[in-house]
Amino acid sequence: MSRARERLTDALYGAGWAGVKKLPEPVAQRLGRTVADTAWRRRGRGVLRLEANLARVVPEAGPERLAELSRAGMRSYLRYWMESFRLPAWSEQRVRAGFVPKDVHHLTDGLDSGRGVVLALPHLANWDLAGAWVTTELGVPFTTVMERLKPESLYDRFVAYRAGLGMEVLPHTGGAAFGTLARRLRAGGLVCLVADRDLSASGIRVDFFGEAARMPAGPALLAQQTGALLLPVTLWYDGSPVMQGRVHPAIEVPGSGDLGEKTSVMTQALADAFAGGIAEHPEDWHMLQRLWLADLDPARAPAGSGAAPEETP
Repeated sequence: MSRARERLTDALYGAGWAGVKKLPEPVAQRLGRTVADTAWRRRGRGVLRLEANLARVVPEAGPERLAELSRAGMRSYLRYWMESFRLPAWSEQRVRAGFVPKDVHHLTDGLDSGRGVVLALPHLANWDLAGAWVTTELGVPFTTVMERLKPESLYDRFVAYRAGLGMEVLPHTGGAAFGTLARRLRAGGLVCLVADRDLSASGIRVDFFGEAARMPAGPALLAQQTGALLLPVTLWYDGSPVMQGRVHPAIEVPGSGDLGEKTSVMTQALADAFAGGIAEHPEDWHMLQRLWLADLDPARAPAGSGAAPEETP
């Protein structure tokens, strides 16, 4: 990305946080739908990639159904951004009322046990709102990681935004964050990780909707090395102003096998939990990037996979 484009990107995000949060909520909602529909009609790389990914999730869908899903997906994606720009201005009452998760006892029981908990989420609905709900409704701070963005000022904006919601944000620079996360968990704390996409050499190969993909090893490794519970979480919108969610039962550490084998089994179980939530609410999966190995290496893409160009980072 050129420096001029980096500066423009930073300025646009800054304008979003400064301006959108001042809009009345109905106005912000209409703005989000308008931006989403405009992007969808332009059929840019992100929309084409989203449709290609959704074709894996809903293999029986024809072109018309995929177009409907991608339009709904872009509206869901822009809802995430409109909410995120406005979250810093939301009252505690608004945050509490904005999210209704099911089976939260898996989380609270785990924290009460003192073992520490790893919550692992896919890119479904609004994970920032879910995090704000945890710090506000449950009063539980947590630690997460974030990739460094360019320019540095944009990264700083995101860190400040999430810190303002009660999150401790660590930079995702190699394995540097792992030790801090492990210490937080051994102290009985909470770690939240978005974990449905990993392009590093250390990613674990999983079967995801019938094809090979890679997902990060971190959640499973942290659970094994600290004794923390590993809980998948899925989120979705239901057409109302309130986001829905579910905390799934813990993924157990296998009783046999070496570290690598156990990590592979646990990461596959995590992928299966994510796939279930995504299949139920495909329009809320905000995956506008390449994910499956066949798309990362187009020469391996099966016929009819719907491979599309990648978004420029």
